[in-house]
Amino acid sequence: MRFTLVAAVVAASAALLSEGLGLHAWAMFVGWIVWFTRPTSATLGLHSMVSLWAGLLLAVAGHVIVGVLAPAIGQAALPVAVFVLACVAVGMRTTPVLDNMLAWFLGLVAFFALHPDNVLTGVLTLVAASAIGAGAGYACQRLQRRFAS
Repeated sequence: MRFTLVAAVVAASAALLSEGLGLHAWAMFVGWIVWFTRPTSATLGLHSMVSLWAGLLLAVAGHVIVGVLAPAIGQAALPVAVFVLACVAVGMRTTPVLDNMLAWFLGLVAFFALHPDNVLTGVLTLVAASAIGAGAGYACQRLQRRFAS
C-alpha cells in the first residue's frame, strides 16, 4: 500500500507542477514512463532520458524531411521520413547510453503528438515536461526504496 501511495503522491505532485508551468501532463508522463523503462539505477534512468531527448531531435529531423520532400513526392514524404527515423532509432539499440529504443520512439511519438507550430518551442516544452516526469520517477524510486527498508 505504501508503494502505491508514494507513486500516487509523486505523480500528482508532478502533474500539479506541470500544470502550474503550463506544460502538458501527458508530456510529463512520457518522462515518467521512460525513466521506468530502466529502473535499476539513476544512471540508466538518465541514459533513458538522453535517448528520449535524442528521439525528440530525431523527430525534428523527420519534420524537416517531410517539409522538404512533400512538394516533390506528396503523401509519400511521411513514409520516407519514417523509414529514415526508424533506421536511426533502431540502429542505436546497441550504442551505449543511447541504447533505449523504446525511449527513442517515445520521443518521436511525443513530438509528433504535440505537433508544435514552433519546432524549438515544442522541443523545449517537451524536454521540460519530460524532465519533470523523470525527476518524479527518480523521486518515486528513492522514496519507495526508503519505505521498503
